Amino acid sequence: MSWSAIRALILLFAGILISRLCHLRVVWVEEAYPAAAALQILNGKALYRDIWFDKPPLSATTYLLWGAQAGLPLRLAGTVFIFLCCLSVFLFAREVWSEREGVTASALLAFFLTFGVPSAVMPLAPDLLMVLPHTLAVFFAWRGRPLLSGVLAGLALLVNGKALFVLAACLLWAGPVVLLGFAIPAVASFLWFGGPYYEQVWQWGALYSEHGFAWQTGFVRTLNWAGFQAALLAGAAVFLWRENNWRWAGWVLLSLLAVGAGWRFFPRYYFQLLPPLVLLSARGYTLMKSRRWILLALLLIPLVRFGPRYVQLAVHPDAPWSDRELEQDSRVAVNLMKPAGSLLVWGYRPDIFVFSRLPAGTPFLDSQPLTGVLADRHLTNSDSVAPGLARRNRQRLIETAPMWIADGLGLLNPSLAITQYPDLQGWLQNYEVAGRTRETVVYRRTQ
Repeated sequence: MSWSAIRALILLFAGILISRLCHLRVVWVEEAYPAAAALQILNGKALYRDIWFDKPPLSATTYLLWGAQAGLPLRLAGTVFIFLCCLSVFLFAREVWSEREGVTASALLAFFLTFGVPSAVMPLAPDLLMVLPHTLAVFFAWRGRPLLSGVLAGLALLVNGKALFVLAACLLWAGPVVLLGFAIPAVASFLWFGGPYYEQVWQWGALYSEHGFAWQTGFVRTLNWAGFQAALLAGAAVFLWRENNWRWAGWVLLSLLAVGAGWRFFPRYYFQLLPPLVLLSARGYTLMKSRRWILLALLLIPLVRFGPRYVQLAVHPDAPWSDRELEQDSRVAVNLMKPAGSLLVWGYRPDIFVFSRLPAGTPFLDSQPLTGVLADRHLTNSDSVAPGLARRNRQRLIETAPMWIADGLGLLNPSLAITQYPDLQGWLQNYEVAGRTRETVVYRRTQ
């Protein structure tokens, strides 16, 4: 590796670190959820058996590496992870083309994993965590290492179910041996975690997919995403026009299909497209020669849209921000609970576990499996997608006795308040209101 490339990567690491430190005092809900699960593992509980967790295991166990701590440890972990992703595309592009494409690809990936929707680009959630094994799996498939490629794709499955599309991309370059490698971690995880793993991650995940958005929503969101990623799309288009490689085009198409799987189209789902697009765009940037300024100009779109927020957070970390309203309320709610006892969080407010670091007094980290109402809509909708499952889980709930209950949903959607469920009325007689915040009611066990 040349000195200029080393210097570029050092500067890249510094830029990633600075951007993450701007979010030093922020905890996003998508990182609070796996952190809450990791905290329970640190308290001696087992995923899926003792804790209801609807994400693959590596999304939670990764947080054990820094003790599920918020603040500086979390942001340093995010910096290191993003840098590793950048290194992976650097190595891939350098091997395929040259060091110039490698540096460009790493810079593009860092840029688009910084200047995007904050709640998507900042948390180490499944869609972001899969970027690294996704890139490496296809890289080793391209290099003719099918077994290793398959193992990496299988590890990606332990992060995100959409790794099945990564496997398909690997098959474009490698033979059926990829399937053998993929089966090793995939089968091992099912054997180790058993039925609860299948029920919580795969059956519950299927419910999410069955209740996606209309295709019109996906179309509009994809157009919006394409506008912010115009530089990537333009560079990739130049590459495909000049070199006409069907395998690379197939990788992009499979990744786009993964984004649409389930018809949900959240910003973080588009991370599946980043590995192929940054590589193709890096090559397209080189091929454009004197017209490279076009891609550089297109980078101003996300920079102008998302850049000012980093400055605001650095200068005024506690400035009002609607995206942080629930998080800031959770901090206040934690102050109403003494630092002892166990906790039930009603609603999708896992940051209460992170701020309090109290052990879960029940198997449930949120109320989705207790109400059957999906978290992405339970603030405005009360329709249960799994009423039978929710009823059985509530029966399991009344066998527990947490010291504290933080109802972070009832004041936002009264029909889903914990007090609205007849089968919990007798159990709730053992609790009294200990305090209220703007959006949370805190209950304390009396007997």
